[in-house]
Amino acid sequence: MTSEQAQAPGVLGGWTTRRWLRVGVTGVLVVLAVLGSLGGWAMWRTSELTASLVDRRSPALIESIRIEEALINQETGIRGYGMSGRRDFLQPYAQGVADEKTALRRVRLLLDGDSRALADLAEVEKNADAWQKLIARPIATAPPAEAARIAGERADAGKADFDSLRRALARQQAHLQDERATATRELKQAVSLRNWMFSVIALVIAVVAVLVFEGLRRGVTRPLSRLGAAARDVAQGRFDRSITGSGPADLRRLATDVDSMRVRLVEELRFSEGTRKALDEQAEDLRRSNAELEQFAYVASHDLQEPLRKVSSFTQLLQRRYGGQLDAKADQYIAFAVDGANRMQNLINDLLAFSRVGRVHNEHRTVDLEEVLGRTLDDLSVRVEETGAEITHDTLPVVVGDLTQLGMLWQNLLSNALKFHSPDRPPRIHIGAERKQDVWEFTVTDNGIGIAPEFQEKVFILFQRLHTKDAYPGTGIGLAMCKKVVEFHGGTIRIDPDHSLGTRVVLTLPALDAATAAPDRETQS
Repeated sequence: MTSEQAQAPGVLGGWTTRRWLRVGVTGVLVVLAVLGSLGGWAMWRTSELTASLVDRRSPALIESIRIEEALINQETGIRGYGMSGRRDFLQPYAQGVADEKTALRRVRLLLDGDSRALADLAEVEKNADAWQKLIARPIATAPPAEAARIAGERADAGKADFDSLRRALARQQAHLQDERATATRELKQAVSLRNWMFSVIALVIAVVAVLVFEGLRRGVTRPLSRLGAAARDVAQGRFDRSITGSGPADLRRLATDVDSMRVRLVEELRFSEGTRKALDEQAEDLRRSNAELEQFAYVASHDLQEPLRKVSSFTQLLQRRYGGQLDAKADQYIAFAVDGANRMQNLINDLLAFSRVGRVHNEHRTVDLEEVLGRTLDDLSVRVEETGAEITHDTLPVVVGDLTQLGMLWQNLLSNALKFHSPDRPPRIHIGAERKQDVWEFTVTDNGIGIAPEFQEKVFILFQRLHTKDAYPGTGIGLAMCKKVVEFHGGTIRIDPDHSLGTRVVLTLPALDAATAAPDRETQS
C-alpha cells in the first residue's frame, strides 16, 4: 500500500455532509445527463426512421403503384379505342393521364435526395413518354378508322415499348420495396435498442436511488439517530453519558459541540444547586417581608390613623375655639397644623389604596364598563355640576377584570380631567372606545390645561406633581394608580403626544371576544 492510499481514508473522513452531497449530486447528475443523452439519441433515431418509413418510403411505393395503375388504364383505353373505334374508350385514357401526372408530382417530392430512386423514376418516365409518342397520342388524336389502322400497324412495337415500361416500373417498385424493408428492419432495431436503453436507464436510476438511500442512511440518518438518542438520554437526566459522533466531519463536530453543552450543563447544575438553596432562603425572607408589609398596612390603616385623627380633631377644635382670639401668627400656625394633618391622612389613604391594587382586590369576572362609568359619574355628579362639565362617551364594552379596580381607574381619570380644567372654558370630556384586534383602546380626552411633552412620562410616577398643592390639591398618586390598575389587567396607558388642546389619555384593555364589539355611537350625560 502506498502512502497516498494510506492517507485516502483520512482525506475522505474530513469531508462534510455538504461536500458528500455536492459530490454525490454532481455524480448523479453526470450519470443522468449521459443516460438522458443516450435516451434522447435513441428517441431521435426512432422518430427519424419512423418518419422516413411513414412519410417517405411507404407513400413513395403507393404512388409508384398508382403510376402503374394509371398507365394500365391508359393502355386499356387506347387498345379499346383502336379496336372498336368508340370514343368512350378514351375516357379511361384521359383519367389515366391525369392520375399519372398527379402521382408523378407526388413521387418526385417523396424521392427528393434519393439518387437511385430518382433514376428509376426517370427511366419509368422515359419509357412512358416513348410509348405515349409511338402509340397513345397518335391513336388518341386520330379518327376511329385511322386509329384502327395505326393500332394494327404499330401493335408489335407498342407491345414492346409497354413491356419495357412494365419492367421499369417493376424495377422501381422492387427498389422501393427493398428500401421500405430496410427502413422497417432499421426501425425495429432502433425500437429494440431504445427499449433496451430505457431498461438500462431505469436499472441505473434504481441502482443510483438505492446507493443514495444507503449513503444517506449510513452517512446521515444513522449518525443523526445515534446523536439524537444520546441527546434524549442527556435530556432525561443521564448527564454522565458521553456523546460521541460518527459519519461526516460536520456531524462529528456537532456531536462534540453537544457533548460540550452536556459538560457545561453538568457544571451549571452543580452551580445551580448552590444557588437554589440561596434562592430558597431569599424566598423565605420575601415571605417574611411581605408578612411584615401586611402588618405595616394594617398598622397604617388603623394604628397610625387613630392618633392622626386625634391631632387633626384637636387642631380643628383649637381653630374653631380660639380662632381670632390669638394673634395672626398663632392662627396661621393652627391652619398649617390642620392642613398638614388632613394631607397626611389623605396620603395614607392613597398609599393604602395603591398597595391593595392586585393584592386585595383581585376578583376577575366580566365587568360592564357602561355600569362602572355610570356609578363613577354618580359619585362625581357634584363636581360635574360645580364645574359645568359636559362628559360624553362612546358605547363601552364588557371586559374581564376586577370591578373595584376598574371603578378606581375611571374615578381617577375623570377626577384629573375635572381638576385640571382650564379657567377660561367649561370642561369638555369625551371617553372613546375602539376595538383593535384583541384589545379595546380607550381614550379620555379633555380640553383642560394639558401636560407639557417633557412631563408626559413622569406623570405616571408615584408622588410626581406638576403643580403646587395650593394651585391643584392632591397627593400625586392618581395616574400612578391608573397605570398600576391597567398593567395589572394586561394593558398599557400613555399620554397622546399628538393631541394639542388639553390632554388625551390612551389606555388598552384585553377584549373579551369579538362578540362583545360594540357599535360606535355617542351618548351624553
